[in-house]
Amino acid sequence: MTDFETAFALTMKAEGGYVNDPQDPGGETYKGIARKMNSKWEGWVVIEMMKKEKSFPANLNSNAQLEEMVKTFYQVNYWDKVGCHKIINQDIAESIFDFAVNAGPIASAKLAQITVGVKADGIIGPITLEKINAEDPRTFLALFALNKIARYISICEKRKESKKFFYGWVKRTLEAV
Repeated sequence: MTDFETAFALTMKAEGGYVNDPQDPGGETYKGIARKMNSKWEGWVVIEMMKKEKSFPANLNSNAQLEEMVKTFYQVNYWDKVGCHKIINQDIAESIFDFAVNAGPIASAKLAQITVGVKADGIIGPITLEKINAEDPRTFLALFALNKIARYISICEKRKESKKFFYGWVKRTLEAV
């Protein structure tokens, strides 16, 4: 089936490293893991210890334990949660996974469901999987990308501060097509 390691490596290129942008609703973030939404993630304990070092935040990437925590976090909370391991096409799995990381597993699942024309309940079950796996990959990826961009427009219309992220979101979307 599909390969988590490949998808994870691609998504990590988009997520970057340590950021603490006051305009980001997620607040302090490491490799896309927002502290406000994931305050109980055990990696924050390691990061707090590493903040005491002069080389912070550059020192974070060299901590093998922290990197394994990041990888496990993404596999359990995103890849497995949206059923990417059951999707036949690697590109489709990568796109659904990457959007789950960016917008949340439920949002990604719902958009994938809308893309294949099934009830959008936010759970990729057997019916959704069957439709995704039967879809032409190029068609799915193009429609999924358009749905993502429409969602980003909606976010920016509702929250003006998010406009500064819009072009990055669109760039990330187009790179996954």
